[in-house]
Amino acid sequence: MEEGGDEESVRLIRSESRWVDGSEVDSESPPWSLNDGEDYQGRHESSSLRRRLVKKPKRVDSFDVEAMGIYDAHHHSKDVPIWRTLAMAFQTLGVVYGDLGTSPLYVFTDVFSKVQIKSEVDVLGALSLVMYTIALIPFAKYVFIVLKANDNGEGMRYAYSMVNVFLDRSIIATAGGTFALYSLICRYAKVNLLPNRQQADEYISSFKLKLPTPELERALSIKETLERRSYLKTLLLLLVLMGTSMIIGDGILTPAMSVMSAVSGLQGKIHGFDSNAVVIVSIVILIGLFSIQRFGTSKVGLSFAPALALWFFCLATIGIYNIVMHDITVLRAFNPAYIYFFFKRNAKNAWSALGGCVLCITGAEAMFADLGHFSVLSIQIAFTCVVFPCLLLAYMGQAAYLMKHPSSTERIFYDSVPNSLFWPVFVIATLAAVIASQAMISATFSCIKQSMALGCFPRLKVIHTSRKLMGQIYIPVINWFLMVMCIVVVASFRSTTDIANAYGIAEVGVMIVSTALVTLVMLLIWQTNLFLALCFPLVFGAIELVYLSAVLSKILEGGWLPLAFASCFLCVMYIWNYGSVLKYQSEVREKISMDFMLDLGSTLGTVRVPGIGLLYNELVQGVPSIFGRFLLSLPAIHSTIVFVCIKYVPVPVVPQDERFLFRRICPKDYHMFRCIARYGYKDIRKENHRAFEQLLVVSLEKFLRREAQDLALENSITDMELDDAVSVSSRDNEITVSGVDDLQVPLMQHQGLGNGGTSTSSEVVSLLPSSIMSSDEDPSLEYELSALHEAMDSGFTYLLAHGDVRARKDSWFIKKLVINYFYAFLRRNCRAGAANMTVPHMNIMQVGMTYMV
Repeated sequence: MEEGGDEESVRLIRSESRWVDGSEVDSESPPWSLNDGEDYQGRHESSSLRRRLVKKPKRVDSFDVEAMGIYDAHHHSKDVPIWRTLAMAFQTLGVVYGDLGTSPLYVFTDVFSKVQIKSEVDVLGALSLVMYTIALIPFAKYVFIVLKANDNGEGMRYAYSMVNVFLDRSIIATAGGTFALYSLICRYAKVNLLPNRQQADEYISSFKLKLPTPELERALSIKETLERRSYLKTLLLLLVLMGTSMIIGDGILTPAMSVMSAVSGLQGKIHGFDSNAVVIVSIVILIGLFSIQRFGTSKVGLSFAPALALWFFCLATIGIYNIVMHDITVLRAFNPAYIYFFFKRNAKNAWSALGGCVLCITGAEAMFADLGHFSVLSIQIAFTCVVFPCLLLAYMGQAAYLMKHPSSTERIFYDSVPNSLFWPVFVIATLAAVIASQAMISATFSCIKQSMALGCFPRLKVIHTSRKLMGQIYIPVINWFLMVMCIVVVASFRSTTDIANAYGIAEVGVMIVSTALVTLVMLLIWQTNLFLALCFPLVFGAIELVYLSAVLSKILEGGWLPLAFASCFLCVMYIWNYGSVLKYQSEVREKISMDFMLDLGSTLGTVRVPGIGLLYNELVQGVPSIFGRFLLSLPAIHSTIVFVCIKYVPVPVVPQDERFLFRRICPKDYHMFRCIARYGYKDIRKENHRAFEQLLVVSLEKFLRREAQDLALENSITDMELDDAVSVSSRDNEITVSGVDDLQVPLMQHQGLGNGGTSTSSEVVSLLPSSIMSSDEDPSLEYELSALHEAMDSGFTYLLAHGDVRARKDSWFIKKLVINYFYAFLRRNCRAGAANMTVPHMNIMQVGMTYMV
């Protein structure tokens, strides 16, 4: 037998033999195994064969049974050809760098609104400040450090040792990086306040990221500290929610800033085109932009990259033209000493201008916030070879123009454009501003969806606008909210300078959050050298804090706006998460005991009628209390009951064949099962209910057959003759001597060994017990399958709880206020459970229940 095929057979049998005995059952359920395995083991200690099958492995999770079935289903990345990498690098221009590319429209305008140009030192100092800001933050921090980690392609490239981890291509968006970092941290430490993680989740192929060096004392100490101290979990969550709230705030400020900056170019070019006209035209463009969101970006997406490529070409060309025509000596700005001269000359005004300098790196977060569609190398190539040099040339060209025309600061970008090229450049600039806005709006949708998936945002209607790209989503409520807020911002501020004051605070806030999270990843997951790990926050964190101090000085000039937006979203997200955690804890406390279920008997104290009842709940263990309400309220209950838990695990995507985890509840004659339907935080839940039901039944049948096969294997091994066991044991000992662990080598591998250690797959199968060869011969299995098919033919009924959450009477006043009013208001106005679970309305039964938390 070939080596690859032998390994495949061994892998299959290992995953099956992992759970052949009663150790797979926790205290809630009766034992599956009816054989005295340990007594048998005592009578035949010489049999290595029986030690392997009867010795009970340590149970770590109630769903480890199904998880082991896909334990080896890893995805392996393939070497991407260079032409494909270059193609992806070109595509990143239209998706990742739209916001960063439009910054030359307004950076120098805002900087020199605080500092008057009195000498060439002012121009060279501002240019040097912009150049080194771009070099330090986007180039050094993100391209060379942050992009070296990822959450399976969703936010950060993991450690160097995980280069071959599958790159998930699930979404094209530019936000969600803080949640991607948070989910990565949640894999290595149990810091998620919502207990939605199971040990079995770690065997999902996209979840399988092992701690590189768990023996390091520092990493383990940090992990234990985070897991033991609840206030640290809360602080970490608040940090993530604050960063996410800032990103959502960017969804309001980016369209307003970009569109208004592009339209302002008509001032001075068209007679009578004043600030009122700029506001009106900007509002019209914004209304049109938000109105087309429901169609998705897939149809216009192909034009994004060429349009932005043309825009970067214009920036570079105009920059070179201005450098050559006006003042080539601006190259002196590469000397960082001019930054010192700039601050020495302008003092306080220079500090205020530093806030405008932050605008040159708006959108830098997009490089790591979502790598779901692009490889790290493509991001690096695009920035290093196109974006970075084009931006430098654009700023140097504007500086060269200002050296000769210092009074053109208000319209520096359009004044530096040759007159013959004004209208083509204006059209391209407006298109680039719309694309940058479109990317940020889509990013906000993605961020909200991830927040909902991780239990940190009220349920809203999510529309998938593309069948091919999961990231193409549209959230109507958020879309119209963003549109109204953008119109209010444009109509209220009426100036890009004032909007820029608000814009800078949001950007720096997100950067500081990402710096803190990356530092934690370095210490906990990468296990970087302590000195190098501390250098990252000391260098980049210090720079960002300096910028933060500068932008915070503009709070009264418009900087309060992003703080207000972030505070509102933070309160909504934290209250929802807080209430959801308390509701879950209440369900865990009130679940029905297994002793009570066994006392009811297989009839459950009522009448069992044909049909399958799918009872949706949030518990991953135990029988929910709502089931008791159904038993009391209904005159009969279905012959097959499946407790379905829709569970979002902290991975981007869960493959279909790994979707369901099954577990039997009570003895066989109860026909009750627990099912966890696992979804990643970027998975599509828009499923046809009939397809969902069919997939669930097929998975349940596989579970029943595998259960019967392993029980038959256990019974067959118990009945084997002792001399056969001793014969196999002698062969086992020979292999054990060669260094193979006795408990790690599956039984059938050695049974199939012949002369020379080779075998064929047919020989391996022929050695299986007859009871396993044909599961149809098992009468109990046949009966259970026929009962399942009969129940399926009778139809499905979705059993849902209409729950109300109230604070206990002895709770503090603040808790009563938050739960009884704020959280209750969010629950009443969010998407209903039936709609959120995408279940058919014709087959729903609901009962009311109040949870006291």
